[in-house]
Amino acid sequence: MSRAGGSGRRARPRGGFVAAYRWFERHALSLTALVTAAVLAVMLYVPVGVVFVNAVVDDGAVTLAFFRAVLTDPFYVGVLAEVFADPLAVGTHLESLVGWLAAVSISVSVEYPIPGIAVPIPWPVLETPGVRTGLFGFTAYQAVLSTIASVALGLPAAYVLANYEFRGRRTLRSLTILPFVLPGIMVAVGFYAMFGEAGTLNQLLGTVGLGPYPFIEWNPLAIVIVAHAFYNAPLVARVTVAAWESVDVRTVETARSLGASPRRAFRDVVVPQLLPAVLTGALLTFIFTFMTFPIVLALGGLQLATVEVWIYDRVRQLAYAEAATLAILETILSLALTYAYLRYESAQSGLARGATAPSRTPLFPDLRTALSPRRLAIVGYGLVAVVIFVGPMASLVLGSVTDGSGLTGRHYAFLLERQLEGASYQTLPWIAVRNSLLFGVATLAVAVPMGVVVSVVTTRAGRSGAIVDAVAMLPLAVSGVVFGIGLLQGLVFGIPLPGGWRFQVTGAVAIVAAHAVAAYPFVTRNVSPLLTNLDPALVESARALGASRYRALRDVELPLVASGIIAGAAFAFAISIGEFSSTVILAGGGDTYTMPVAVERYLGRRSGPAIAMGTVLLFVTAASFVVVDRVGGRFEG
Repeated sequence: MSRAGGSGRRARPRGGFVAAYRWFERHALSLTALVTAAVLAVMLYVPVGVVFVNAVVDDGAVTLAFFRAVLTDPFYVGVLAEVFADPLAVGTHLESLVGWLAAVSISVSVEYPIPGIAVPIPWPVLETPGVRTGLFGFTAYQAVLSTIASVALGLPAAYVLANYEFRGRRTLRSLTILPFVLPGIMVAVGFYAMFGEAGTLNQLLGTVGLGPYPFIEWNPLAIVIVAHAFYNAPLVARVTVAAWESVDVRTVETARSLGASPRRAFRDVVVPQLLPAVLTGALLTFIFTFMTFPIVLALGGLQLATVEVWIYDRVRQLAYAEAATLAILETILSLALTYAYLRYESAQSGLARGATAPSRTPLFPDLRTALSPRRLAIVGYGLVAVVIFVGPMASLVLGSVTDGSGLTGRHYAFLLERQLEGASYQTLPWIAVRNSLLFGVATLAVAVPMGVVVSVVTTRAGRSGAIVDAVAMLPLAVSGVVFGIGLLQGLVFGIPLPGGWRFQVTGAVAIVAAHAVAAYPFVTRNVSPLLTNLDPALVESARALGASRYRALRDVELPLVASGIIAGAAFAFAISIGEFSSTVILAGGGDTYTMPVAVERYLGRRSGPAIAMGTVLLFVTAASFVVVDRVGGRFEG
């Protein structure tokens, strides 16, 4: 019997296609890697490069005038403007610094006129007479406050999850990942639904004859900080729980046997082992909140403008050079912070972990124990956590079906009327839902293969893999606003090519590209650890039996890491559904807006429909995440 005639063999391409097929199979992985590199070059590095070029080129000539204008403007850098204006006047600067430190005070109602705005607005900054910290200073200031709030809220949760056993503990620990798949604009609307004048809190106060009170108008910064803690306290808790469970109890027992009290043993033995995790969570929180955008835009607007919000405003005012300059300065700071985090994480990764983890005790074994001061404090913290974490999302759903007079369906009726009347309105609900789902599916089709290819290259390339990983992870350090500006100025406006041609990417394609670039690092981060831990002997056996490198990857490795691929796909889809920063810039006035953009547009006009649209976004995000996870589960086992 001939080879080709074997009934149990798969038919191979015949004739002249055999050599081409075999060549493609041998080089498929390399070709895929080249295609991925080309996509990243065009859709990631070209837009970021355009931002950098626009900040240093004016009328075809290289210039630092834009940087000089920003760095010497007190509006942007506050007291440091004098330093940048005359760096060599060290003595004068030291005298100014001493005087500033002696007189510094906190103010939350300083009148600070923003260029382009006719009426001065409240600007909460560190102030001395005639001296302010500026835009960058305020951005860092709110990030510090948000970090403190996140750590203060996250550490008690870590303590409870690591030291006590209770029903639902594992589920609660798993839910600490939930904020990372919730769109920022939706969280902002949830806080608006809770703290607004017609919100849940005022409705509860109204039952006892109090209110309504304008909580957001009174202190929008406080609401923004609590919203940031909603996002980042679970992150602090998650990394700290992992460290707490790695504490070697034998070291604690040794300290106790040497006469240390429980409090002294905790302070001298446990705290030093937890500190690296706490600092890691705090540094990540600071990075995330320094680049904050949708929460501040929705809850504070230009009143609490951070660097990201002001960049967005400059783009809307067509001040692209100023926006690009601010974007570069912010990116440099975020890259420095990210580098510091990676170095710190690398230094801590080699530390030995305890072999004997601490045991967990029942949270409420009996009534007498339940009334102890420590358990009562835990209950009090639980109530605060419910208000902060459950309250906004519950208020979002409740606010969509209520108003000041009770239950109502008029918010959803408003959305339906908008849809039925069609062309007379700029933002239609169904188009927003449809676009979000279509862009999410398209993002999966692009981001998952890209993320898998980057994972394979980084885990199989030896020492050079670390360099590839660092280069490919640039989206984690570049904000969506900066990336959106690059896409807008580069690919959307078009890049001139030789021969009079123009390379241009617009509309839905540009938005999908932005979503895919933001999402593929999460696929890589879910797949890479599983590929790293795979037994190399499996691949070697497949190669010894004649399989190409691509065939071994397709038939052996990828099926074994399917769970990581599906987890990455779920994250990618959720990130696409909720992506706001770059989408709000690229959507413009066309019909490519998504649900988060629609929420922001409605919020600027009527809060009720915005809350209803936010509720739709909440359910679509949750349902999409579950569907992707369930469908993917069929391929995991």
